[in-house]
Amino acid sequence: DLLLSQEAPAGAPAEWSAELQFSFVCSRVEGPTIPSRNEAPGHEDVVYGPEPWPLGPEPQPLGRQLLAEETKPTTGLTTPTTGRHVGKLPEASRILNTILSNYDHKLRPGIGEKPTVVTVEFSVNSLGPLSILEMEYTIDIIFYQTWYDKRLRYNDTFETLVLNGNVVSQLWIPDTFFKNSKRTQEHVITMPNQMVRIHKDGKVLYTIRMTIDAGCSLHMLKFPMDSHSCPLSFSSFSYAESELLYKWEDFQLEINEKNSWKLFQFDFTGVSNKTEIISTPSGDFMVMTFFFNVSRRFGFVAIQNYVPSSVTTMLSWVSFWIKKESAPARTSLGITSVLTMTTLGTFSRKNFPRVSYVTVLDFYIAICFVFCFCALMEFAVLNFLTYNQKKAHASPKLHHPRIDNRAYARSRARARARAHARQHQEVFVCEIVTSEGSDGEELPSCSVHRSPSPGSPEGPRSFYSRLSLCAWFKGLKKYFCMVPDCEGRTWQDGRLCIHIYRLDNYSRIVFPVTFFFFNVLYWLVCLNL
Repeated sequence: DLLLSQEAPAGAPAEWSAELQFSFVCSRVEGPTIPSRNEAPGHEDVVYGPEPWPLGPEPQPLGRQLLAEETKPTTGLTTPTTGRHVGKLPEASRILNTILSNYDHKLRPGIGEKPTVVTVEFSVNSLGPLSILEMEYTIDIIFYQTWYDKRLRYNDTFETLVLNGNVVSQLWIPDTFFKNSKRTQEHVITMPNQMVRIHKDGKVLYTIRMTIDAGCSLHMLKFPMDSHSCPLSFSSFSYAESELLYKWEDFQLEINEKNSWKLFQFDFTGVSNKTEIISTPSGDFMVMTFFFNVSRRFGFVAIQNYVPSSVTTMLSWVSFWIKKESAPARTSLGITSVLTMTTLGTFSRKNFPRVSYVTVLDFYIAICFVFCFCALMEFAVLNFLTYNQKKAHASPKLHHPRIDNRAYARSRARARARAHARQHQEVFVCEIVTSEGSDGEELPSCSVHRSPSPGSPEGPRSFYSRLSLCAWFKGLKKYFCMVPDCEGRTWQDGRLCIHIYRLDNYSRIVFPVTFFFFNVLYWLVCLNL
């Protein structure tokens, strides 16, 4: 009956009548509302409480009560249990509406008076990976920018107003961009990761999280003992130095090395910064740059390049201990070593930028390739000389008349040369003759001749050329002997005797010792670069 007797005021819409009926039904179920005892007389706030009807005044008619609740202000509401003040939200809204009512976000603070000073600070979440092939690195940062805008000052009990990314577009924000960035991603999950904090004195803090793929020019001359400084450079896009200035917050760069570092082949060694003014057709702009210093870890490159190259070079020396008669074994070992070094040199450049200069690693692999190639050529020389020696031993057994005639002719020529040398000026000449005492093998024979007469058909030019060549052979003979039978009466003590048929014996010592001294010199120079 009470529900039927309750009617809406005259002229009210039908929706209001239905709302009143629904509200009355809910009040019958949940219980009535009564004023709080702690409030002063005449206070209009309504407080919900559990007290029974006899402890409070009679309830007003439902229509008048609902109208009072709808028009009642919310400032100063308190909860029955804590009495906490909960009316700050409308006050904050009023402050924000007041400072933004006449605010033009298209104009920078202090326009026409002085340049705007923006203080910057970084917090690095993660650094890496650093791509050598693409010459770029990835960095995840939180970028802080602080400036003063007197248009946003207010006088109230609130110290700061924190606004999310939806309100950022209503304020002036510096148009900072990163000069060496290739790709930039702003995080928007679950909301745009940006925030504005307004202080009562007009100080504004703008924070945004970004992931940047920035370029890093790598100088690979000292690879793999190289170190790099990867820059992150930023500046204003439209405001010149006369309008906007950047400065560091005492260069406080927060870096958490335990948080998702992905440098892998590098070690982080520190940071540095630089400030410069760059002149462009649009004006002079202030550019701020800070550098991430990294150095390469040597272990990966040593396992992938230095160890295989050194082992392959040492394996090529195994042929020195194989008999020279085993030509297939020594040839296959030498060719395999050379091809392996070629493959290692190509593999070291696979994930490497196409630079035109030679790196330290390329030089080492090239020297190892030379060692392997020389080991193969040593067997080729030895096999060639051995083949000629066997052929010379087999030739007297055939008893060809032509060969005997040639030997006789050579002996006659040698006799005539000796006779001619007694009559002319003595010079030292060398020629290849067949020695009968050494089973017919060809040996170099050096004799003394006199210079020809001026009217001889050889002429003075041929004479002096032969004279210089023989003098060179004579000087060479003081230190080297290339035949097995050189240790005779004419061989003096203290000279170095090298037997060409003992190349394997010499190579077993020369190759390892030379490679050892090369490594000592190489690492001393590279580690001190």
